[in-house]
Amino acid sequence: MRFGGPLFDSCPGPGSWLSALQREGYTAAYCPLDADAPDDIVRAYARAAERANVVIAEVGTWSNPLSQNEEERREAVAKCQQGLALAEAIGARCCVNVSGSRGEQWHGPHPENLTEETFDLIVESVRAIIDAVKPSRTFYTLETMPWMYPDSADSYLRLLRAVDRRQFGVHFDPVNLICSPQRYSNSGAVIREFCAALGPHIRSCHAKDIALSGRLTVHLDEVRPGTGGLDYAAFLRELNRLDPDTPLMMEHLQSREEYALAAAYIRSAAASVGARPL
Repeated sequence: MRFGGPLFDSCPGPGSWLSALQREGYTAAYCPLDADAPDDIVRAYARAAERANVVIAEVGTWSNPLSQNEEERREAVAKCQQGLALAEAIGARCCVNVSGSRGEQWHGPHPENLTEETFDLIVESVRAIIDAVKPSRTFYTLETMPWMYPDSADSYLRLLRAVDRRQFGVHFDPVNLICSPQRYSNSGAVIREFCAALGPHIRSCHAKDIALSGRLTVHLDEVRPGTGGLDYAAFLRELNRLDPDTPLMMEHLQSREEYALAAAYIRSAAASVGARPL
């Protein structure tokens, strides 16, 4: 597996970008460019990553393709198409977004999110994004989420079959699947089930952790890797069985120091289960 996270250094060009990755010991990177980057700059970063054996994990296109505001929905679909085109051009493993919400919060809960009607809308939007770009080497993926599809291995399998596009892949964030005390207490089983069902389709993964508190009714909080209850041993064992270029990308921490602590924990946990060095 590959390992990476956000960078805090100024990186005005491919050389400084690679130097920053090397200082952190990262072998995977978030896409360093926006979708409007000139073609020659995109090619320069793609060549630099290939020469340095760095995997560009993902292009994020965070938006709401299911918005009930038609203008917002169209803009989101266009953003995803542009992001997928960038992922194809720069050689990223995937373009990633959430499926979208029927509510005002673009990535938030809504009573209509987990309905068959919304499932069909997701299929329609994913097809529209992939069919407009027609990628051949990258994939469009949906991040697993607790309150919208895909919210389980089963719902992701359903989506893969329903979308029926070769370049539709899987983005795995196990913390986002831990949405109940039952899943929290059995996170290893959740991870193993997901990877058994979808492993060959996984293009990129997020590294976080989650903690269950004693406040009623149920409170689950995202925390730094190593400070929560996610079964990292199971997570890293399963990732170690996948394509060796599968990226594991840290996110959502607030400082370089927090990322250093998270990276140290993940590297130690990987070594303890015999995973490839990160």
